[in-house]
Amino acid sequence: MSRRRQHGRDVSGILLLDKPLGMTSNEALQRVKRLYQARKAGHTGSLDPLASGLLPLCFGEATKLSAYLLDADKRYWVRVKLGVTTTTADAEGEVVQTRPTAGVSAAALQQVVERFAGQIEQLPPMYSALKYQGQRLYKLAREGVEVPREPRKVTIHSIELGAFEGDEFEMRVHCSKGTYVRTLAEDIGERLGCGAHVSGLCRTGVGPYGAEQMVTMQRLEDAAAAGNEALDALLLPLDSAVGHWPEVRLSADSAYYLKLGQPVLVPKAPTRGWVRLYDPASGFLGVGEIEDDGKVAPRRLMAVLGGQRSTVSR
Repeated sequence: MSRRRQHGRDVSGILLLDKPLGMTSNEALQRVKRLYQARKAGHTGSLDPLASGLLPLCFGEATKLSAYLLDADKRYWVRVKLGVTTTTADAEGEVVQTRPTAGVSAAALQQVVERFAGQIEQLPPMYSALKYQGQRLYKLAREGVEVPREPRKVTIHSIELGAFEGDEFEMRVHCSKGTYVRTLAEDIGERLGCGAHVSGLCRTGVGPYGAEQMVTMQRLEDAAAAGNEALDALLLPLDSAVGHWPEVRLSADSAYYLKLGQPVLVPKAPTRGWVRLYDPASGFLGVGEIEDDGKVAPRRLMAVLGGQRSTVSR
């Protein structure tokens, strides 16, 4: 039986897309994948259609690192409207209840918001991608079905209030993976006694990446018109996804055995945690983890194409 032929360019790297409003994360991915004519690509965590901002897209070998970005902390700019709760906890849903906000002061808001810093429990919303008995919760919610969910522990590393005018306020949130910002806004509204929903949301950071590195769809389309070289110049190297991890430089012998799947002892390597691995011949090799005996164990290695490590240099 012959293998199915794969079509598209064999391109590897990470693109930090500024996802436009009104577009699903998958729609954005497919559009960019077509521009690159890429053989393989994936995104690293969905943004709602009514949310904009940072959506890292991984091409080729970078897809092996997508899990580490999925697990990374996230940062958001959020606009919250007080006094109105909706079915989806954002502006897309139907209004469920309207309550007065006249008694909500800036001081009261600040006091309530501060209580959400640190480790908290959240009840995942029905309008989420979690599964119940094999079905996505948002699909069940659209059918009017509500199912039991277990609270989850998440961490709000920081939450800073911005402008507060009328019945709307802004905040910047730095949180752990799995945090539902819509639920956070809704819970703040309930603590204030008036309810709330998200009226604006932009992701400004994922792990080591910030908003200043984002590429707009228009810039991508302009680059595509100029050719593949201009497009590829917008990609970040593979190791940027784990650039905040310590690096381990391997000798030729250590790299050889590590590529065979064997843990190796590397002088002056960190004593614990995850590390970036570098081969003296081909550069970024992949990621590893320090085992209890101090050896560096391979966890995810990049492929070598044509004698060169598949990465994009800047």
